[in-house]
Amino acid sequence: MENFNFHSPTFFAFGKNKQKEVVKYIRQFGGTKVLLHYGSGSIKKSGLYDEITASLQEGSIPFCELGGVQANPKSGLVYTGIELCRKEGVDFILAVGGGSVIDSAKCIAAGVLYEGDFLDFFAGKYIEKALPIGTVLTIAAAGSEGSYNTVITNENTNVKKGATGEAIRPKFSILNPELTKTLPKYQIACGISDIMAHILERYFTNTPNVEITDRLCEAVLLNMINEGPKAFSNPADYDAQANIMWAGMVAHNNICGVGRKQDWSSHALAHELSARYGATHGAALAAVFPAWMRYNIKHDTARFVQFATRVWGLEINFTEPESTALEGIECYENFLKEIGMSLSIKDFGVVESDIPELAAKFKLGESKTIGSFVPLKTGDIEAIYKLAFK
Repeated sequence: MENFNFHSPTFFAFGKNKQKEVVKYIRQFGGTKVLLHYGSGSIKKSGLYDEITASLQEGSIPFCELGGVQANPKSGLVYTGIELCRKEGVDFILAVGGGSVIDSAKCIAAGVLYEGDFLDFFAGKYIEKALPIGTVLTIAAAGSEGSYNTVITNENTNVKKGATGEAIRPKFSILNPELTKTLPKYQIACGISDIMAHILERYFTNTPNVEITDRLCEAVLLNMINEGPKAFSNPADYDAQANIMWAGMVAHNNICGVGRKQDWSSHALAHELSARYGATHGAALAAVFPAWMRYNIKHDTARFVQFATRVWGLEINFTEPESTALEGIECYENFLKEIGMSLSIKDFGVVESDIPELAAKFKLGESKTIGSFVPLKTGDIEAIYKLAFK
């Protein structure tokens, strides 16, 4: 295990009706004027918008609002939010929604206090300071409610990238599983895929002797295998949604990833599909990750066998261990198909002639690579996309 620092100070309020306490937490973390940030309007249909705004008004918390966050958040709305916050003197951002809304809020929070272009943070600059953020989570998937990461699509280049900084980790996050019961099944399935992928990016590592985080990763994956289908078949199953919602946070606040090298190449490949074709993030990961596994299975077959036996309960074929590893990948693929995920990037509108261009977008040249489990070059990326083109 490698040396690490771990700091995860977000205050979590979990359970039924916890959104009713939003004013208390805003005050607790210093908010006096709030930007209410949300998506395309689903919170208005559900009544959550009215509930939150009524709480702010009753608590005498002045606020302005900015809706319209898309499933793959765009840079244009972030610029609008930065300008609005500066004009209105906002000192706290409340994100009500899923990962896209929270990611957009994080970008606004960082941009308000930065003199340059906030997109600098997506070119490698670490986020040192930001307005405080609170969240009311409505979709269990991205884990942004507990992470120090954010992702945005640059509308000028159509490139989707991430940025990092402890300053953008939410001060508080309200997690009420009841708020997920009206979600469409497709969104639930995408969330399940996303949560599992966050774990798998950490699980496939070259770092030895990381048994504790291996076991934590496996526990979260087993939870998703057990609880995911329950929530998919019955979105009103509170206990299933509760286990999934907490798993989504645990999967991405990095408690499962400390002390080990992490990969993240599958996320990079999936981001290109989201930026160019509008593919939902979890759906893109469902198509890319099994292909990445098949392509890299010979690098560390023993780790894939561990995945097959500990997560999927398979028996080891000691004569041909790779057959066990392949069977584990098939179990993962079958699980994704059972919850309605496609394993083909064709379903996002990709045509085979697009693949070289998709791979070229990474601009790796001769020396650069992505990922750490198996560092990928342009030809490797093409090969994985082709495996995902079924």
